[in-house]
Amino acid sequence: MFKLAAIYNLSTYDLATMQNSERIIPAQESVYLDGPKSRGYELVFAWKVFRELIRGFRTLHFVGPCITVFGSARSAKGDPVYESARDFGRQIAAMGFTTMTGGGPGTMEAANLGAFETGGASVGCNIKLPFEQKANPYTQTSITFDLFFIRKAMLIKYSYAFIIMPGGFGTMDEFFETLTLIQTRSLEQFPIVLYGKDYYHRLWDYLEFMAEKGTISRQDLSLVLLTDNISEAMDHIKTYITRNYKVKPRRRLWWLLEKR
Repeated sequence: MFKLAAIYNLSTYDLATMQNSERIIPAQESVYLDGPKSRGYELVFAWKVFRELIRGFRTLHFVGPCITVFGSARSAKGDPVYESARDFGRQIAAMGFTTMTGGGPGTMEAANLGAFETGGASVGCNIKLPFEQKANPYTQTSITFDLFFIRKAMLIKYSYAFIIMPGGFGTMDEFFETLTLIQTRSLEQFPIVLYGKDYYHRLWDYLEFMAEKGTISRQDLSLVLLTDNISEAMDHIKTYITRNYKVKPRRRLWWLLEKR
């Protein structure tokens, strides 16, 4: 540890502060400069990844078509963001789509609640965390993942559109990964809504700056709508989906034990 402090020019005080500070999200396993694990360990991990993927596929294969709502777990009932997410859930259900979220509290709970209370289908893809994340009660289908990247793949895989509510690091991660997949044509060009002009205007200004500098193209932003209007957001989604995509029903196969 003292060698590490010398490398980064940390004082004894800084080091003690780092050691005694409480982690926001405690790591499942602390590893420092460990390098590759044993081949056996990596094989077991690969099997866990495969098993979690299959479990996700089997659970979510028939839930769609979905519209995913991303947002903060920290929004409280009565908060304008919470109530807007709830209204999005209602509107998604009215379109005949399934509302998919990260399955936790806050904005996710609100969107699931909006769909649930209007009789729409509601799905949650939860994640195991030491705090803040617990499954909300407003989903007909709920699945909890151990690994963030698998959960994120499921939230994207089954959706025809994405609504980005105000949120933190996780929401930004989900937004930019979705944009990157669309930019690289790894994902169909599904519409994305950034909801909250006041919250996102600095981010939008920087995206415009990136386009000016040529690090992204303006076409990369053509499917992103920045708005404060729920009706405008839903019209944007509805127009694009009806113009470009057809929903194909999936047939259940008895020999895969897929129940009707």
